[in-house]
Amino acid sequence: MSEWKEVKLGDVADLIMGQSPKSIYYNNHGEGMKFLQGNRTFGKKYPTFDTYTTKITKEVEKNDILFTVRAPVGDINIANDSICIGRGLAGIRAKENQDFLYYSLIYNTERIRMAENGTTYGSINKTDLENFKIKLPNLETQTKIADVLSTYDKLIENNNRRIEILEQTAEELYKEWFVRMRFPGYEKTKFDKGIPEGWEVRRVKDLGEVITGKTPPTNDEENYGGEVMFVKTPDMNGNLFTIETESYLSNKGNDSQPKKLIPEGSIMVSCIGTGGVVSINGYPAHTNQQINSIILNKSLEREWAYFTLRSMKGTIELFGATGATMTNLSKGKFEDLKILYPINDLVLRYHTLTKGIFSKIKNLNIQNQNLKKQRDLLLPRLMNGTITVK
Repeated sequence: MSEWKEVKLGDVADLIMGQSPKSIYYNNHGEGMKFLQGNRTFGKKYPTFDTYTTKITKEVEKNDILFTVRAPVGDINIANDSICIGRGLAGIRAKENQDFLYYSLIYNTERIRMAENGTTYGSINKTDLENFKIKLPNLETQTKIADVLSTYDKLIENNNRRIEILEQTAEELYKEWFVRMRFPGYEKTKFDKGIPEGWEVRRVKDLGEVITGKTPPTNDEENYGGEVMFVKTPDMNGNLFTIETESYLSNKGNDSQPKKLIPEGSIMVSCIGTGGVVSINGYPAHTNQQINSIILNKSLEREWAYFTLRSMKGTIELFGATGATMTNLSKGKFEDLKILYPINDLVLRYHTLTKGIFSKIKNLNIQNQNLKKQRDLLLPRLMNGTITVK
């Protein structure tokens, strides 16, 4: 570690503290610049976007580090475009190696959180962030360490591209058959007011049992820290399958609410807060109360039901509108939402064509999870000098 020196973050990086435009400038239809207020749509490395702003206050560039500075402090993503950032974020741009600084911040996250201030909620200001001390090797070593760690991230990104292509393939077939109505045999099918003969209007509850999640008491630490997934909406963002979560329940937490455990392959839909986020749980899981999950009556309907529910985001937001910015759709209202149900043969044919695609996507997610574990095992050893690179 003799070649490493202790430096202040502000000496090796430029910091851009976010500033939120007034909400009158926000929209969700792509007008203006992409906008992030905090970690609400953070992904594993890159954020997704559902908000735009026509007034730009503070802007970060593509590849800048996105760092949450309030409620919570220390969540990290990388900007995948030019983005307007709000009060909950800082943009960080290294003066030397950006990739190394990204991994260094991940390594130092817990230390940074210890520097939080604020009474109502945790936060960190620009001065404290600039004065935060990290250890930095020479530029050559920075590059070598970043190259080792980024090898794992490049494999993960390659898998993510494969996942995206596979998902687009399944979705395009869904749209062709069930949206544009050009399903096999459509030429000979009779339509009444745009609905094919034999199709029915049903309710979400007809797909299966709907379970609203619940959070075990957080003041009892023994409810947490085990191996049972506890899903919140951010865990679902951008994921067809959710196979890892920020929080896990212990056996005690799991046993405290046995009726809330949803089996593998259920379809989870966020109905409070950010409405209409849809994902399938890769393992048995609990969810918080913002999520309604469907335990399907027929597993062969999973692929069709997933895209059907995902296409209902606007409906969920509309029926969950409360006059505030947050969606709040009750279990009863969710269960009663209408869906157009095709003839069984068509759903079965879609299942036959797409079940392999869904299986590949899940396996690629598991590969990514293993790559991330390997990278995260290496990270502290490289950053504290236990392992040296040549």
